[in-house]
Amino acid sequence: MKKIIRVAALGGAVALALAACGSAPEETNETAGGETSAASVDFKACMVSDAGGFDDKSFNQLGFEGLEAASEELGVEYVAVQSDSEADFAPNITSLVDQNCTLIITVGFALASAAGEAAIANPDIEFVSIDDVVDNDFDGTTDAENIKPIIFDTAQAAFLAGYASASYSTAKKVGTFGGMNFPTVSIFMDGFAQGVEYWNTEKGDTVEVLGWDTAAQDGVFTGGFAANQDAINAAQGLVDQGVDVLLPVGGPIYQSAASVIRDSGREIALLGVDADVFETDPTVADLLLTSIRKAIDVGVQEAVLAAGTGDFDPSPFIGTLENEGVALAPFHDFESKVSPDLQAELDTIQAGIIDGSIPVKSYLAG
Repeated sequence: MKKIIRVAALGGAVALALAACGSAPEETNETAGGETSAASVDFKACMVSDAGGFDDKSFNQLGFEGLEAASEELGVEYVAVQSDSEADFAPNITSLVDQNCTLIITVGFALASAAGEAAIANPDIEFVSIDDVVDNDFDGTTDAENIKPIIFDTAQAAFLAGYASASYSTAKKVGTFGGMNFPTVSIFMDGFAQGVEYWNTEKGDTVEVLGWDTAAQDGVFTGGFAANQDAINAAQGLVDQGVDVLLPVGGPIYQSAASVIRDSGREIALLGVDADVFETDPTVADLLLTSIRKAIDVGVQEAVLAAGTGDFDPSPFIGTLENEGVALAPFHDFESKVSPDLQAELDTIQAGIIDGSIPVKSYLAG
């Protein structure tokens, strides 16, 4: 098992090899606004990544950045442990329990089972679950009162991306594929397809979505979240069918899509997910139409700040367009390539989604 542990404290911001070597955290610290917030002297925020690592330019990296920012603001140490496979999840969480972490953040729905078991076994430790409500017994509630879910109705932002993609497409074919058919993956693909459908209805157009069947709630999946040959094959299959916009959903698999686009020699736009990939990965910036953003970094930062000052709230946070938990990134280099009317249309659609006049279906919204 490959494990990376990082510890930092305000002032030095020094990464150390072992938690035992970390500087003692301050009891209080001055916030950005100049006010002093009381952080528990023994508060330690910890994080376990999903496979892909903290430099995935996506959700793991966003989670880590939120942890780092909050820990610096509080003046406390943090520990971040990387998982390389599913087999690492439970042992990595156990290692954080053994290091006396007071808050453990699990990044990604794949850790839900291990997080739920650990939270039940350790009721005095607070947990934050990114992208899953941790309902392992399927009774409609989070498994333990010491777990705070942070989840995102990304179908709303993906709807905007689908509309924008249909507007941009001249081939009248856009494509999407995912890592695995889990709700937190397919929510992007389904919202994207709904946005394309809305464009067709509004404009009387016939843009086709390849890679996702809305009726069957199934589509093209690689079987994992690695930028490997399976991801290349999935992207190549859609490119071979003539798409000129491609949405890969699943952490680093966008890198495989980018390589296929470059090899094709065609003008094919790429869509990013989770982060604004234009900013996190400049190597693909020239390919990006836009990105479907989840404010994982902000959600983690706020949860850590609350827990660190004794205000941990296990109530689920659901990111939406209204609370800016999800958003469509700017068009950046593609701004001159899209219709001059597109942004105004997207603003109107976003307002309609927020006020409910334009419904967007998802497993979170019905």
